[in-house]
Amino acid sequence: MSFYISRHAEEELERREIPREFLDSVLQNPQQIAEDRDGKKAYQSQFVFENGKTYLVRAIVADITKPAIVLTVYRTSQIARYWRQV
Repeated sequence: MSFYISRHAEEELERREIPREFLDSVLQNPQQIAEDRDGKKAYQSQFVFENGKTYLVRAIVADITKPAIVLTVYRTSQIARYWRQV
């Protein structure tokens, strides 16, 4: 699947200090895809950052278009809040 990275998502990558390769990995090989609000999906994977902490990186995607649009991206330490047990 191909993705268009919105300007907002690009800005959030920089502001939140998320390496671009983490976003690329989440989009191409997510550990999970969870339903989000308004028909959007959260592509998410866990990564160890430079500080040694594990964070969940979530990319909120509108995938009803071609290419799918990455609306925003963020990282959170509250993994249990978003992680879906399967």
